[in-house]
Amino acid sequence: MTKTKNYNIEILRALSCALVIVIHVSNYYCRGFGRVTDGEFIFSVIMDTFARLSVPCFFMVSGALLLGREEDLTHHSARIKKFFVILIFWNLVYYLHNMLYMGTEEHLWKLIFEPMEAHLWYLYAMIPIYLVLPFFQIMFRGMNVKLDRAFMALSLAAIFIMYFSSLLQEKLYFDIPLIGDRSYAVYFVAGFMVKKYQKRIQKPQWMFLMLFLIANMANVIGTVMMSYRTGDFYERFLEYGNPVLFGGSVAFFIWIMQMQNGRVTLPEKVKRFMDVFGPCTLGIYLIHILFLDNFKKYVAVTDFSAWSAVPAVVAFLLLLSFGCVYVVRKIPYLRKVV
Repeated sequence: MTKTKNYNIEILRALSCALVIVIHVSNYYCRGFGRVTDGEFIFSVIMDTFARLSVPCFFMVSGALLLGREEDLTHHSARIKKFFVILIFWNLVYYLHNMLYMGTEEHLWKLIFEPMEAHLWYLYAMIPIYLVLPFFQIMFRGMNVKLDRAFMALSLAAIFIMYFSSLLQEKLYFDIPLIGDRSYAVYFVAGFMVKKYQKRIQKPQWMFLMLFLIANMANVIGTVMMSYRTGDFYERFLEYGNPVLFGGSVAFFIWIMQMQNGRVTLPEKVKRFMDVFGPCTLGIYLIHILFLDNFKKYVAVTDFSAWSAVPAVVAFLLLLSFGCVYVVRKIPYLRKVV
């Protein structure tokens, strides 16, 4: 029996893909603090902040889709192998791009410890999760409501402690097993929990939307105020370990997942587009920096106003990246890396 595609998840995947590009373009203008006008800076911070839900949603979508499955080790091995191929391929692409085109010096061995391009950190974060996924799947299948709540309570406490410790420039002496020193695994599990208990979430949808808006406005205000106080773009409120950002992102995820009782119905044309766009999202994420680097290389933040440049460049990069990935996916061997 064929599974019906969940378009609530497809909407989250497509939105996250587009919003990642919004982060990278608006962040360029945010870092132009002092060179762009106050209005442009605040506009860029708003765009950057509200788009930050994208990466948490990517983790939560993966958790919602994978954590409840029953899969054998062969399947897990194939997934990890595929992800390693993607990681090595794109590190090599950006190694050559940075060396030959951007004129920066890189050492190839660096890819063992850190990505060749900053946005590839997502691949490095996902691989440890995939390594423990078979054990996570068995563990969470065997947990009852009480244990689920206890795990999420522990996770939330850990996020608070780790974030506020980092603000004090301190680090916990021991990491908490299963959670680690970052919040990514918690986002992954949160996606699964939202899907698992979807029918039990009784709160009206507008409450989750309001929570998302309030959390993000708090981060916008904090970022703007601290940027003017320190005289430089202050990014601490935009970190994925920020409990306020965590709460806002989960609230947004719930809001979309709850639309039309968890089964959004789309017009046929939109469904066909989503069916084509969805499998391209990882490739779009991986490739768009090649084109954005060109923009940054030749266009200074003062050349065009952020008001027009941010939406125009985002739309252009999204369309160009989608077109490239769509074509590449037609090539048998290359489709494995996008």
